[in-house]
Amino acid sequence: MTDTTATPAAARVPLPEIRLGGVRLHAVTEPQCVAHVMQSLAAGAGGWIATANLDHLRRLRESAEFRALYEQATVVTADGMPVVWACRLQGTPIPARVAGSDLIRSLPAAAAAHGRSIFLLGGDPGTAEAAAAKLCEASSSLRVVGTLCPPFGFEKDPTQWGRIEQQLAAARPDIVFVALGSPKQEVVIGRLRGLLPEAWWIGVGISFSFVAGDVKRAPRWLQRLGLEWLHRLVQEPRRLGARYLWHGPPFLLRLLGGALWRRVRGR
Repeated sequence: MTDTTATPAAARVPLPEIRLGGVRLHAVTEPQCVAHVMQSLAAGAGGWIATANLDHLRRLRESAEFRALYEQATVVTADGMPVVWACRLQGTPIPARVAGSDLIRSLPAAAAAHGRSIFLLGGDPGTAEAAAAKLCEASSSLRVVGTLCPPFGFEKDPTQWGRIEQQLAAARPDIVFVALGSPKQEVVIGRLRGLLPEAWWIGVGISFSFVAGDVKRAPRWLQRLGLEWLHRLVQEPRRLGARYLWHGPPFLLRLLGGALWRRVRGR
């Protein structure tokens, strides 16, 4: 049986890779990532961008199921300054952070310039539509061929899965942004991407709310200092407290310590 998610040879442009604690990362800038997607679409090849932040790396160590999903991704970027720091400390620096919350703007802009279409799946009620309107304001020629916010618990309802599949199949977008939080968005992409093997898929977490203006993103200077998490925590302490204050710091120390140890041992 043919693997419908495989990338045609003509579009298999190699991207530089490194390994961080066993996790594959692509050493690319945001413009290089966007260019790779556009070139692949031109060659009729789809793919999946996974944006690896600190929380993702922690779960990749803890969950075999999550690791199996991540291994299916076509491009894995470093989403978070701690990941960039760990790569540098290991002696395998990557050129830049490439975040889903940045790609939610640069990929649609490139799609508009190349006559490509996008679909926004997920987010809080109303945010996909609001984000689509903002993206179209920024790029007037952008084609948004659909938005859909499935109800809570949709992943357990075959009827809702059928609705999502029907809308995606009818819209046939070139790029699908999935804003459902991790790991749900990765599970959804893993299940649906075979439906549109020539499309590109990317999980973008809360980014629809960033674009819509419902949630404010940290200023650039805080992002460069690696303190975007603190800005998020102040806005949503109850939801993010455990992730950023309980799980994050111990894992960050292990990640940086492991990176330094690999450098000392010559990886």
